[in-house]
Amino acid sequence: MALNAHSPLSESLHRVVADGTAKKLAKHLDLHTVGDLLRHYPRRYEKRGELTRLRDLDEGANVTVQAEVKAASTRRMKNRPGVIREVTVTDGRDDLKLTFFGKGSWTTGDKLLPGMRGLFSGTVSTFQRKRQLTQPAYVLLDADPDDEDAASAFTDELIPMYPATGAVPSWQIVKVVHAALKALDDLPGPVPDPLPERVRELNRLLPLGEALRLIHRPRSYEQVQIARTRLTWDEAFVLQVALAQRRAAARALPAVRRVARKDGLLAEFDAALPFTLTDGQREIGNEIFMDLAREHPMHRLLQGEVGSGKTLVALRAMLAVVDAGGQAALLAPTEVLAQQHYRSLTAMLGPLAEAGQLGGADHGTQVALLTGSLPAAARKRALLDAASGTAGIVVGTHALLEDKVDFFDLGLVVVDEQHRFGVEQRDALRAKGATPPHVLVMTATPIPRTVAMTVFGDLDVSTLSELPAGRSPITTHLVPADNEKYLKRTWERIREEVANGHQAYVVCPRIGGDDPGEAADLGLLAPRTRDPGAEPDDAADLDFDDLPPPPPEGNGDRRPSAAVALVTPLLAEGPLAGLKVAQLHGRMPPDEKDAVMSAFAKGDLDVLVATTVIEVGVDVPNATVMAILDADRFGVSQLHQLRGRVGRGSAPGLCLLVTFAPEGSPARERLAAVASTNDGFELSQLDLEARREGDVLGTSQSGKRSSLRMLRVVKDADVIADARLAATAVVEEDPELTRHPALAAALADFLDDERARYLEKA
Repeated sequence: MALNAHSPLSESLHRVVADGTAKKLAKHLDLHTVGDLLRHYPRRYEKRGELTRLRDLDEGANVTVQAEVKAASTRRMKNRPGVIREVTVTDGRDDLKLTFFGKGSWTTGDKLLPGMRGLFSGTVSTFQRKRQLTQPAYVLLDADPDDEDAASAFTDELIPMYPATGAVPSWQIVKVVHAALKALDDLPGPVPDPLPERVRELNRLLPLGEALRLIHRPRSYEQVQIARTRLTWDEAFVLQVALAQRRAAARALPAVRRVARKDGLLAEFDAALPFTLTDGQREIGNEIFMDLAREHPMHRLLQGEVGSGKTLVALRAMLAVVDAGGQAALLAPTEVLAQQHYRSLTAMLGPLAEAGQLGGADHGTQVALLTGSLPAAARKRALLDAASGTAGIVVGTHALLEDKVDFFDLGLVVVDEQHRFGVEQRDALRAKGATPPHVLVMTATPIPRTVAMTVFGDLDVSTLSELPAGRSPITTHLVPADNEKYLKRTWERIREEVANGHQAYVVCPRIGGDDPGEAADLGLLAPRTRDPGAEPDDAADLDFDDLPPPPPEGNGDRRPSAAVALVTPLLAEGPLAGLKVAQLHGRMPPDEKDAVMSAFAKGDLDVLVATTVIEVGVDVPNATVMAILDADRFGVSQLHQLRGRVGRGSAPGLCLLVTFAPEGSPARERLAAVASTNDGFELSQLDLEARREGDVLGTSQSGKRSSLRMLRVVKDADVIADARLAATAVVEEDPELTRHPALAAALADFLDDERARYLEKA
């Protein structure tokens, strides 16, 4: 069946392959159109004539290997009709056994004779300590030995290896891809190309049809690279067109200009500051003030290292809006963080946050706190203050998003740790303004999607890179949990800090306490294994800069991770006996959480054992040491955020990453990366490289179903920058893409309903 020349890539796969095959591709690989299939790019390539290494096969992996038949034997099955045929294949160095059961010659591998080469696909298993493929699918690769040209072509051709499943092996994908490419060859003209001709010429890029043919049927690795370059450009350019259209739409929206008075609240606050703003804080503040003075909404990302003063920058922006007669809302992801923001804002403002009260400033305002756990009377008062405009600043959690919450004149939305909120949640708060409010989002360590959107240029970005004067450095060390002396030294360091008048955090991955049979001894307070040869006689003399590696065999995932409910009493009765130890986690009643956090902030507690509820926003300058138990259970960004809770005063901070992860494991390498640098942006890039950028215009952040198949944010930053310039020029000349129908079609295909909603609201 012929393809539609106007939109061949949008045609159903049923037009080029049998219905049964099309259904299998849809079910197992989520491929529905010709474009889906042709953008299902090979994972790697093998050169015919080169045998695949078999020693690297992992048990349980679904693999496709190229090998030569070394030996074959057949015997009858004992208990049922049929035969067992065992075929040994080799790559010239290692062997692999293929086992077939059945009656037919194909299912029993009768065609596999010594000397033949083929592709074999199946799941690796082990039988009698030898690796094998049971009932593998296969295809023979032997060419006609009498045809020298054919033999040469056979040897030189690259074999594409596709992401596949057991139901749809790689070579079946090769066959249907060839069918799709043949259908493109039969078109009366070239494949409609989303890249304008001038963009292709300027960047020396292949036409789309040629790039698709080369990526699937290359004769050299050079051709693969040329095709990859073009297809990477496709993804970058189409995405940049989407973002350019969004930026243009944002500029077209109306917004109320918010300009601070020269003698108003902001000026009075700045004059009362007991310290000097850093150059970065002042410069970024001016950028934000310029945005607020425009008649279209600000959409700015404020990135800053842990402790760089992002909250102060955001507060000055909020005061500017209040000066101009509007209100500002600060949205925090947790009650602990919302309460912390409320306390810190009111403390920084002092009398300026006490308008209408005895001793309040003449030009002051009020700060309201709105969370789900507020008592009825306090909640009613906060709602009235927000709706009447009495509260110029409203701090809250998801409770701010409820329908019953109204604002008198919402002019600025500040979203802290914006990756914690879904698109719909952020959109719900912005919708509470009579006109679109200005938006400022903040993050200390961007997660992959945030980094991706930043690199793609969707947001105006401000970066605070310097720490305020007097902020102390944080030293981070790995502690092998299997080494008793070093683990003992961890608790002694905490006692030493407390003896010097400081405080400590102990962080656990989970709350615990649900299972009565849960082991009380987690191995973190009394290790089960030890390395006597690496232990100095006196733990107090240990230097964390010279830690030995842990034993090669740890408890690994078989041991339950540390839990707050279990660790707190063990510490209080054991290595930290005599200290004031308390716990904090998300299941505690809100008033109890607030009481514990307040007590710790006032210095009434020595050690706080907590989950990640303290990850962001908690500011206790007297806390100088943190032990993170089972640190390998946390992500890079979480670890960086957590350790940012210490070293916030004049005394240096110490973070101890306690782990059972063995030397050389990916988890141990990740922790070593965290210990090696305090640069949160460097760590976010490492996190991005490890986890990939996810689907930057959808809900997934895992990278598993990303619409970006070629483009990589870190590796292709230059392509992204060039594509942004080209896309911006095209959208400025042709906003609706009426003169670029192929680009419009590609954009519509890229922006499915989910991504379109995300782009509209994000």
